[in-house]
Amino acid sequence: MSKFKSEQIRNIVLVGHGAVGKTTLADQMLFKAGIGSRAGSVDDGTSQLDTDDEARQHHFSISSAMVHFEHHGLRVNVIDTPGYPDFVGQVISAVCAAETAIITINAAAGIEANTRRTFELAGKAHLARFIAINKLDQENVNFGELIESIQESFGPRCVPINVPCGIGARFHAVKSTLTSHAEKNGSVVDPAAYGSAVMDIIAETDDELMERYLDGKELTADEVLGGVNKAIGSGALIPIVCICAKSGIGVKELMDAVADFALAPGELVRHATGESGQDVEVSPIEDAPFVGQVFKTRIDPFVSKMSFIRVLSGKVTKDSTVRDMRTGRGIKIHQLLDVQGGHVEAVDEAHAGDLVVVAKIDEFQVGDTLVNGDRGVTMPMLEFPRPMIGLAVEPKSRSDQQKISGALHKIEEEDPTFCITRDPQTHEMVMRGMSDLHLQIVQERLHKRDKVDVVTHAPKVPYRETIVGRAEGSYRHKKQSGGSGQFAEVHLRVYALPQDLDPKSYFTRERFESLRGHTYDPELNFAFLDCVTGGSVPNQFIPAVEKGIRDRMERGVLAGYQVQDIAVALFFGKDHPVDSNEAAFRTAGSNCFRDVFKQAKPSLLEPVMHLEISVPGEKLGDITSDLNTRRGRMEGMDSLPGGMQVVHARAPLAELMTYARSLSSMTGGQGSYSMEFSHYEQVPPNEQNKIIANAQLHADEE
Repeated sequence: MSKFKSEQIRNIVLVGHGAVGKTTLADQMLFKAGIGSRAGSVDDGTSQLDTDDEARQHHFSISSAMVHFEHHGLRVNVIDTPGYPDFVGQVISAVCAAETAIITINAAAGIEANTRRTFELAGKAHLARFIAINKLDQENVNFGELIESIQESFGPRCVPINVPCGIGARFHAVKSTLTSHAEKNGSVVDPAAYGSAVMDIIAETDDELMERYLDGKELTADEVLGGVNKAIGSGALIPIVCICAKSGIGVKELMDAVADFALAPGELVRHATGESGQDVEVSPIEDAPFVGQVFKTRIDPFVSKMSFIRVLSGKVTKDSTVRDMRTGRGIKIHQLLDVQGGHVEAVDEAHAGDLVVVAKIDEFQVGDTLVNGDRGVTMPMLEFPRPMIGLAVEPKSRSDQQKISGALHKIEEEDPTFCITRDPQTHEMVMRGMSDLHLQIVQERLHKRDKVDVVTHAPKVPYRETIVGRAEGSYRHKKQSGGSGQFAEVHLRVYALPQDLDPKSYFTRERFESLRGHTYDPELNFAFLDCVTGGSVPNQFIPAVEKGIRDRMERGVLAGYQVQDIAVALFFGKDHPVDSNEAAFRTAGSNCFRDVFKQAKPSLLEPVMHLEISVPGEKLGDITSDLNTRRGRMEGMDSLPGGMQVVHARAPLAELMTYARSLSSMTGGQGSYSMEFSHYEQVPPNEQNKIIANAQLHADEE
């Protein structure tokens, strides 16, 4: 690994929608580079990138996989990612480890829902982008219309640098548009027109080339290559290449394009935050202090925990000690591995630009910044969508009960879009993921890898409780029956807080009278305000009042759900010199909050999701009608090639628990959707009454 310098490394990530052939393309590139006697196949389970049993069983990628090959004196690291939006967390983490993204498109299907999403993810990370049109051996492909649809969706900067010779069964080669005086000669379109568009773009990105170009002088081959490289790096050009990954047609030309035009590590500027909060540029300099970032975790049954690290600067060696900036701890690295799909090989060191694996270190988490020496910088944390689809889970047998927590924790470490929570009201263990399919795969992994079987059922929707008004009241807690007594009296005011609160400017003496201080919880948007004057509540008991309020907020008041978006002011109270203690004030605080909360126009909040639904145009009426029955709101619509429509909408999570199955039924399996948490909003009164009545019924039964 270390024989390649930073400028000799190319890190590329394959992204796109599901079933477009990304994994097949990676296998074919390995074969073309001389690795293996034949190309691996997803269909027959021989792919070098499908390292999981679940991926081989379902014939689609579930997690990202990494391979590498040498081409034209370069080491090319390839990260293959899943195409289904259910596993988007794997795409997000892989994108941060590369400089170039290859967005793969099915020539027959065109631009699909996850094509757009992954294109935008790569752009947000400032990666150079290629578009690979795959499966040109399929019939009924109109290449000219496909290019127009790509340019309509992603802009005129998307231009073919080669075009197909033949379509369908006649597809046998590709022809470059970058050669001088490119002629049609069997290609399905005239390459000269696209070549001219490329020349226009590269001339616009280089003043010297622009002057020569306008003077009618012909650019040399080296000038064209250099101009294309510069235009791709700046984002002015997104080259389109044509391939058939299954047969290998055009794959060699794609590999050449990667060698010529994909960015080297030093061509993508990365920024970190210094210990004083200043912006720091991290460059892939080999003799600089080491900086790396963990972008993936995998639990391997043989190697144990594997942490995939992008070396951003300097080098890391076997038996060296690095500092994890998240924990501040120094950790010794005992083993470095070079990964080729499911195979690993021990290495002694990795340099700037490399992707390397550290084995058997439990402390590392996805997103962690690792450094050595005195360089204290932190890379931006990776942002993952919030998993909202949940299943309450419990072990199937007593033997499973002993193993379930550890097995679920392994998956939580591997997948940032999967999490385990425990509901304090129902004591349910709830696993949350991106979709029903995501959670199905988790259950399969539990069974196959960890030999744990589980029983699942629908969990409670994570409603929240809040208020829309304000109120005040008091509660006296008095206990004198046997033993030492208890006495505490508290007076509280409650206020509704806006969800977009800025605590620095909101909590001022002008807004809250006699404000002595406050504590603020941004996660719940909850503030506890100390407005006591004259010592009516002794200082040592004020924290106990807050604890009592937080206890009640966690248990809920209306229907047993967490309370949020609220400020509570303690402004008066009474104590007893003998019978007052923390327990008494904690109880008084809890009960007073319960009573005052009920007087302040309490309300339930429900999680609302943002939906992006891709459906055939003829099914649009069914989709919109169904959304109306789910209390959904249409927010916009885009047209896609091939008669597809993208619907943008918002709908409550409670109405979307079975949406995946409904969408498949309505569209005959042609529809797809992605969903992300948007915000909380009030539940309509009729629905709120049902939820509260149902909660009270369950409480009475218990």
